[in-house]
Amino acid sequence: MALIVQKYGGTSVADIEKIKAVARRVIGTYRQGNQMVVVLSAMAGQTDRLIQLAHELCKEPDPRELDVLMATGEQVSVALFAMAVKSMGYDARSLLGFQVVIHTDALYGKARIHGVDTARVQQELDKGRIVAVAGFQGLDENGNITTLGRGGSDTTAVALAAALKADVCEIFTDVDGVYTTDPNICPKAKKLESISYEEMLEMASLGAKVLEIRSVELASKYHVPIHVRSTFTNEKGTMVMAETKDMEKIVVSGVTYNKNDARITIKGVPDRPGIASQIFQPVLEAGIIVDMIIQNPSENDRTDLTFTVPKPDFHRTMKLVRDVAEQIGAERVMGDENIAKVSIVGLGMRSHAGVAQKMFDALAKENINIIMISTSEIKISCIIEEKYTELAVRTLHTSFGLDSDPKPSD
Repeated sequence: MALIVQKYGGTSVADIEKIKAVARRVIGTYRQGNQMVVVLSAMAGQTDRLIQLAHELCKEPDPRELDVLMATGEQVSVALFAMAVKSMGYDARSLLGFQVVIHTDALYGKARIHGVDTARVQQELDKGRIVAVAGFQGLDENGNITTLGRGGSDTTAVALAAALKADVCEIFTDVDGVYTTDPNICPKAKKLESISYEEMLEMASLGAKVLEIRSVELASKYHVPIHVRSTFTNEKGTMVMAETKDMEKIVVSGVTYNKNDARITIKGVPDRPGIASQIFQPVLEAGIIVDMIIQNPSENDRTDLTFTVPKPDFHRTMKLVRDVAEQIGAERVMGDENIAKVSIVGLGMRSHAGVAQKMFDALAKENINIIMISTSEIKISCIIEEKYTELAVRTLHTSFGLDSDPKPSD
């Protein structure tokens, strides 16, 4: 008998028929002798609808009350699911985040999980029940309902799996696994049988939308194996797991892209100690995440500083940086929202030389100019013009031998 945590996203529980289908799937696994904990997201579109209602009422809804409102989406899902299971002759119990309890900090809208009480869930499992837990929500130390941000149900599922010492955490989505790149722009993308936590972290941070990055961080920290699979088929998906020796044989495991960044350049920055800190301090205080940073060599005691920020924060960052540039006597500030980041990820980069050169050559052959470069032990990222994104992804996918084999003709 195994203890299995399953998570179903919004598209998996989008309507009553799909909720019934999920209930049947869960019961099927339960009947094999497994203990089942099921984490559900709100029905597709429900969270957006609730946010829209709040903004129709007032321009800037109170963050605490907005979390209370948004948490109701998952409450609907788990209640309907438990009803569906019971209608099929099996026992189920729905629990909300504050009933489990999932402890979080008080950062409304993007709270982080501090810990999970497993006693209530374990009691229900011991009674032979299927336990349905509302994803995306928790409780702060003052008893206030919090939400975990977009993709938070993945994090809920992995946190529960870690706390319960589950055998596996199965993440059911509308895709059937983790692919070498986005199949929507590269038809030759292929599904990976397995991928390491480290590679999945890089891919999630670089734009791959299959798993929420915090869920992968938790899984890696507590050694929770994740099985990413489709709600709508019975096929095996992709295992996200600890690194194995075989994984290092593959130089590049995937190609990712992200069109959600913008670039800011400060020209003629005085080159003296403390200037970089002075530039980024107001950006940090505004809660804006800075990604890639490049500083050119100094010339005549002046340098250029370029960095990227999330596109939604571009205009706010430009204002902050222009104010600082004036204070420090920089020449001017320039910005560009029409950029994209393409990246290659793979454990094999640690032991294979020439990977970066191969990437640069592949892009050069397509006349794609590289604006910025960033590297880590298992990743190389390039900033390019946004209009070349799809071409760059397909080119790199082919260059590193990731294309799927052509299907034999009839």
